[in-house]
Amino acid sequence: MNAYEILQNTQRERVSDGVIAPVLAGWESSSPSAKLLFIALPQLGDFDSLEYAWWLHREADHLRSLNITLRAVGIGDRASGQQFCEYTGFAADALFMDTQATLHRELGLYQGVTRSWPGLQPGQSAWVNLMLMCAGIGSPGTLAEVFRGYRGDRAAPQLIADDEAIATNLLPPLKGDFFALAGGRGFQRSFELATLRLRNMVEVLGKWDRYVPDAQYMTQRGGTFLFDRAGNLLYEHRDRGILGFAANMAQPLAFLDQVA
Repeated sequence: MNAYEILQNTQRERVSDGVIAPVLAGWESSSPSAKLLFIALPQLGDFDSLEYAWWLHREADHLRSLNITLRAVGIGDRASGQQFCEYTGFAADALFMDTQATLHRELGLYQGVTRSWPGLQPGQSAWVNLMLMCAGIGSPGTLAEVFRGYRGDRAAPQLIADDEAIATNLLPPLKGDFFALAGGRGFQRSFELATLRLRNMVEVLGKWDRYVPDAQYMTQRGGTFLFDRAGNLLYEHRDRGILGFAANMAQPLAFLDQVA
């Protein structure tokens, strides 16, 4: 089966009501011009999941203007999904949960480093493997993307509005105009993205058991699929590493304007 056929035959627990339902419920009654953006998210406490959701929330009006229906399946349980939606603003009726990353494997998505370490339980081995991936082993592009978050990127938009305050609970709240002092306006400034990622990290570490009920799936990566109303695949991106949820991390949703 191709990716669309797999999704047509997939049911998972919906975060909004706890019902086991088809992940494409409601999609097939949409208008002929509609398009389906399906995202297989990694563990919901993963940097990629939280950052991707931030971009989707930021571009929500744009997605509506393109008549795009959003569906996602994340790794975790319903409690994970509820916390994720509360923090990111992701629509709970568009998010479904997969406790064992079964759909990710059916779609052939990259499982990350999966080495079993002697004397360690699967969840403990996953921690070691995750640290290796954070160091760039089996996770191409991760270190470069981490450095981009600190360095800034003139090809990326400004991420924090001048009057917006970002609280990380580790630093005093930082307003967008603070980053302007470090480099200007209208593009991603030095430390701007790193600050948003720090806020995400603090959020997850403070609620770890809720976000990550089973650590053994932490290295599993996700993917993005865009279909037209007939189920034809218009675009796909299969993550190859941590902080690699898009082909263009400076503009993760740029592909929509190219193919939608």
